[in-house]
Amino acid sequence: MLKNLVFAAIILISIASCKSSKKKAFDYSENFVKKEKSISDDITKTEEKVARYAAVQQYDSIAIAGEKMEKLVDDKIQEIKKEPVPDVKEAANFKEACIKYFTFIKALYTAYKDFGKASSDTEREAVRTKLVELTDKKQAVIDDIKAAQKKFADANDFKLEK
Repeated sequence: MLKNLVFAAIILISIASCKSSKKKAFDYSENFVKKEKSISDDITKTEEKVARYAAVQQYDSIAIAGEKMEKLVDDKIQEIKKEPVPDVKEAANFKEACIKYFTFIKALYTAYKDFGKASSDTEREAVRTKLVELTDKKQAVIDDIKAAQKKFADANDFKLEK
């Protein structure tokens, strides 16, 4: 009888432990999604502003908008770096992928800032070329973070929300 109770207790603890790990992993993934969503409105508004500023060659305004977003995104990167990695499978790799994703976004806004601060048309054209190169990599970066998040979810047996 005592053996059965001990066996049952071990099974219950194991089940609870699995659910706890799954929840930690899910929460960690959702925390990334929240960070991404928290800047999405700012991204949309900034893209609209930059398009307007570029149309009338208000380069100083492009620089200001880029610098503002650069700081906002860097704050998210610092938050991610400070967060402890949960003790679940693939967490460190997922964290690194999140940092890489936000670093890419920051690079776009750094390029906007540099474009606006360029002191000549030649310098501005060089930055524009860099921006085009970054933009060409955008889908690959998005695919990479999605793949990392899926790998993290699969390793920890939870489903991603659409």
